[in-house]
This record gives sequence, C-alpha cells and structure tokens, in this order.
Amino acid sequence: MWNNRVTRLLNVEYPLIQGGMAWVADAILAAAVSNAGGLGIVAAANMPPELLDLQLKKVKELTDKPFGVNIMLLSSTADDAIELAYQHKVPVVTTGAGTPGKVIERLKPIGTTVIPVVASVALAKRAQKQGADAVVAEGTEAGGHVGELTTMVLVPQIADSVDIPVLAAGGIADGRSLVAAFALGAEGVQIGTRLACCSESNIHESYKQSIVLAKDRSTVVTGRYTGHPVRCIRNKLTSELERMERDNVPVEEFEKLGSGKLRAAVVDGNVIWGSIMAGQCAALVKAVQPASDIIQEMFNEADAVINELSSMFRDV
Repeated sequence: MWNNRVTRLLNVEYPLIQGGMAWVADAILAAAVSNAGGLGIVAAANMPPELLDLQLKKVKELTDKPFGVNIMLLSSTADDAIELAYQHKVPVVTTGAGTPGKVIERLKPIGTTVIPVVASVALAKRAQKQGADAVVAEGTEAGGHVGELTTMVLVPQIADSVDIPVLAAGGIADGRSLVAAFALGAEGVQIGTRLACCSESNIHESYKQSIVLAKDRSTVVTGRYTGHPVRCIRNKLTSELERMERDNVPVEEFEKLGSGKLRAAVVDGNVIWGSIMAGQCAALVKAVQPASDIIQEMFNEADAVINELSSMFRDV
C-alpha cells in the first residue's frame, strides 16, 4: 500500500524520513529508524569532520539499510560534510539553511539522492531546477528553525508546483496526520519530534519528558526579528528570549543568550534554561517508545484511518 515514488527512490519500506536534528540525530537513532523500515538520518550540523566520520562508520556497522546525512549549508563545516558524504558514498543527503547546488553537483554523480528541506514554493522550484530528487516541505508547526507557512497550506502548493516527490514535515506524529499529509499531495513524511522522543534517541530523559508532558500551547517561536526563528517548548529561556525580542535588544545579545542552549537541553537535561526544540505535535506524543514501534504504529493507524474513510464515503 505504501509503495510509491518515495519508497522506490529511497529503497525503504515506508515513505518516512527521520528529521536531521542537531545533537539528536546520531548513528544510533539513524540506524534504529532505518532498521524499522524508514530512512534514518545523521545530522552533520556543526559536527567536526572527524566526529562525523566516526558517526558514518558507526551507522554502517549498525544497519545494512539505506541511511542519510543532513547537511546544514550555513554551517562552517558544511563543505567537510559534503566531502565525507562523498567518501562514504552516503545513499541520501537532506539539506537545509541554504541552496543545495553544490551538494547536488558533488554528490549526484556518485548516485546520492539529494532532498532539500524547503519552506516555500520558490525554494522548491529552485531545488527542482538544480536537480534535486525530491523536497521536504516543512511547515511552521515543526520544531527548531521554522518558516512562516503552515503544513496545511505549504504542502499542496509545493506539490502543485514541482514534478518531483514531496515529503511533508511539521505537525506529523500519528496515523491521522500522516494520512492528512498524503491527502495534501505529499508522497512521504519527515518525522522529527516523535522520533526524538524514542527509546534509541540520545536526548536526556528530562528532555523526553518535556515532550511527553507537552500540551497544545506548550511551544513558542522566538527570534523572528533575527531572521532565524526557532520553535521550542516554553521555559525560562524562551520567556527571557521573548522579553529581549519585545525590548528589541541587539541581535548579538539575543544570540549570545541562545548559544549552546540546545546542547544544554539535549546532553545535560537542562529543561529550564536549555533550548527544548520540539514541534507543535509534541502534544500528540504520549510515551517514549522504540523507533520501530513508533513507525509501525503510525502506519497501522494510517491504514485504519484510510479504511474508515473509505467505508464512510461508500456509505454516503
């Protein structure tokens, strides 16, 4: 049922990509997702090249399934990450925070599938023109760095504007939202927040519990005036960042306060002054589960939703 252009492109069982979350998406998480039938992703982020090299070697030891690397193009280590992806012949690369031209030019000749994450129709069209194999349309409901358009309006517009497959991201955490993404024109999904809370995720247990306990209005976006807005779970850090934004403090001061706070949350479990990046769908995450259970549960739910809808419309 789920065999489509995305599963064939990625050579996976389910049309699902794990989000490339900095400090979270390591070899262990990526391998768990790939072994469960999705596409696991190692986040290069600002990782030193020698550490990324070790992560790529490790993920190959942990899975014989396809996996990917997410490259943040504005990072000072992006060029190193591209070269390591080339050396390791990484099957799939997702990109963010920049134009994917140099990634496509370097990696497509060796057979790497390149999938940029985009937040607008214009960026999707540009990616297709440059030779991208697919795009991830990420709505503002997502965690971490976000755009302005919601998944509901972004996905169908991008699906209508490009010929390559579109994967939806932002606000997707169960079978219902998965089916909704397909109804909007997506052929796959990218999942971040729910998989960040899986058993194999390296994030601190306090961070995971912050996600499990999240409510519908638990997240907030800060930093819009910097041009790089970020969605996190509310805490003292976000309150102070909101105050600084209201007072229009210099951007340098704002960014100084935020520096290192993601690591503080992920590694140290500081959920008071750390940056607990999570999407609005955190309110749908009810427990910490193995990645395989999460993926199976989501697609089982999706099957049930589709059957229920089919029955509903047959009875009309």
